[in-house]
Amino acid sequence: MTQNKTSPVYTVEPGGNLQGRLRVPGDKSISHRSIMLGALAEGTTRVSGFLEGADNLATLNAFRAMGVSIDGPKAGQVVIEGVGLHGLKAPAAPLDLGNSGTSMRLLAGLLAAQPFDSTLLGDASLNKRPMKRVTDPLAQMGANIHTSEAGTPPLQIHGSQSLHGIHYAMPVASAQVKSCLLLAGLYAEGETCVTEPAPTRDHTEQMLQGFGYPLQRDGATACLSSGGKLSACNIDVPADISSAAFFLVGASIAPGSDITLEHVGINPTRVGVITILRQMGADITLSNEQIVGGEPVADVRVRSAPLKGIHIPEDQVPLAIDEFPALFIAAACAEGETVLTGARELRVKESDRIQVMADGLQVLGVDARPTEDGMVIHGSPLGSGAVESHGDHRIAMAFTMAALRAAGPIRVRDCENVATSFPGFVDLAAGAGLAIVQEDNA
Repeated sequence: MTQNKTSPVYTVEPGGNLQGRLRVPGDKSISHRSIMLGALAEGTTRVSGFLEGADNLATLNAFRAMGVSIDGPKAGQVVIEGVGLHGLKAPAAPLDLGNSGTSMRLLAGLLAAQPFDSTLLGDASLNKRPMKRVTDPLAQMGANIHTSEAGTPPLQIHGSQSLHGIHYAMPVASAQVKSCLLLAGLYAEGETCVTEPAPTRDHTEQMLQGFGYPLQRDGATACLSSGGKLSACNIDVPADISSAAFFLVGASIAPGSDITLEHVGINPTRVGVITILRQMGADITLSNEQIVGGEPVADVRVRSAPLKGIHIPEDQVPLAIDEFPALFIAAACAEGETVLTGARELRVKESDRIQVMADGLQVLGVDARPTEDGMVIHGSPLGSGAVESHGDHRIAMAFTMAALRAAGPIRVRDCENVATSFPGFVDLAAGAGLAIVQEDNA
């Protein structure tokens, strides 16, 4: 994707460290699902800590367009008047989901069995992302969905289909595919089971059970049947560990850093970033651990520590898939070689995160060699320069943290989409000690 000439540019001066206590925005995955299940529940669902980023607002606006009354968000508070599993109405226009792959893939499953037609489309980035990973198994269930010839959006979903349950063994670990099929299973005759080849985030399963829907889990398989109902509940969204990851890395690599990130979600299916950083030698401690709304949370303290290169265990890859842009920065600042394998999924995110991160690291003078399913990074001093984020929010935020160890300023281009997951990032990072300035319309 070419650079957006009017998109913000971040300029970050070198050096400094991170200090203090801060709370990053709410978890994006849980925020998406709170809207979806709250809309399909019977009764009023109240959500606190909702992430008011562009991706989650796309989900919220899609359900408003289908007749769901939603009040907010106001300071993270959202009130959803559920319409029940069969209360959605046909949208008057295509549902524009912006940059949000989660919205599109989960809604594909949800809308496949509705009694009306619908069309899902996105921005230039989303419209290049693969959708056959959900439309193919949905077709096995009886869904009728058309994509482009390349298997990309827009998705034209023909309603009034009778879905039937399937037992689906996912070829690639993906929480989005798993969630899509479970949501379709709410409407499918018989039992729908999904088996994953490696653990992925389980927020959908947790939340379905929180809304009182019967779901069985047996090892790597989750099963449900249609005919149940969702009962409204209250949801407290914890801080997003994917957003916390940038500060975990920044504080680890910048000498003299000591920060505490408050109320972070530490669901076992999401803590790969902590496990990997600890294996590299990071000083990370958890305190105030508790269960809030079925999700484990904790305060996470990070102090700077010398990092060493490792071969990242493949069993940790699905548990840290969104955090690799930040982890690549940690690897660049580590002593020795870091090797990532088994992460082909990174090539079909908001950007090709393997190639784009390698390109940016090379601009900064780092020996970073992309491979088909990962990267080999030799830790080395970071220089300065201008890097392209290609409109990918996680790439943009990762390279801002690199400046903490750089020899000169780093300019990160095309940062508009940071708002999709982390509104207020610049102010929060600057308050913690990062010398970051945003130039609009650069």
